[in-house]
Amino acid sequence: MNHKLIRGFVNYFFKGLLFLAPITITIWAILELFYWIDGLLQGFIDEFIGMHIPGLGLLILLLLITFIGFIGSTIIFKPLVIYFDKVMARAPLIKIIYTAVKDLVSAFVGQKKRFTEPVLVQLDSASNIEKLGFITNKDLSTIGISNEKVAVYLPHSYAWSGNLIIVSTKYVKPIQASSTELMKFIISAGVTNIE
Repeated sequence: MNHKLIRGFVNYFFKGLLFLAPITITIWAILELFYWIDGLLQGFIDEFIGMHIPGLGLLILLLLITFIGFIGSTIIFKPLVIYFDKVMARAPLIKIIYTAVKDLVSAFVGQKKRFTEPVLVQLDSASNIEKLGFITNKDLSTIGISNEKVAVYLPHSYAWSGNLIIVSTKYVKPIQASSTELMKFIISAGVTNIE
């Protein structure tokens, strides 16, 4: 068999693994927690009520996540959260997955939201093709890129994936639209109307 073909296969396999691992592990962890909580409650409810209520584990999980969010925001537990973040940041493989998932989630719902500046990006000077996206970082000096360029995230349609591009500010035009509405518009491939 051709060595180039084998190398290409292995390369794409690992790229696929890097893409799927954080998503799969997060979904797997939530489902396992759901099944575990649902399993714990099944015996308890059967004993006291006499019947199994499907989905009660999901309700308890939602309440538990909300409660943890509330407790984690209090002054007492903030030092524990900071300590836990430091511990996770030291574990080699876990650090990559944990910090990437944490940063992505906080970009959408955290205090450091990143998808707040919708823009229209001209892909190159010779083309009239433009893409919708969001500026995620205006200061790229920490990685040696001049302040004339910005990081723009270009979401894919019908997927939660996208591409990060570094582009000159002269090719970026701000859009007067709600970030949420624009994200729905992009993900739906332009089918959803922007209100």
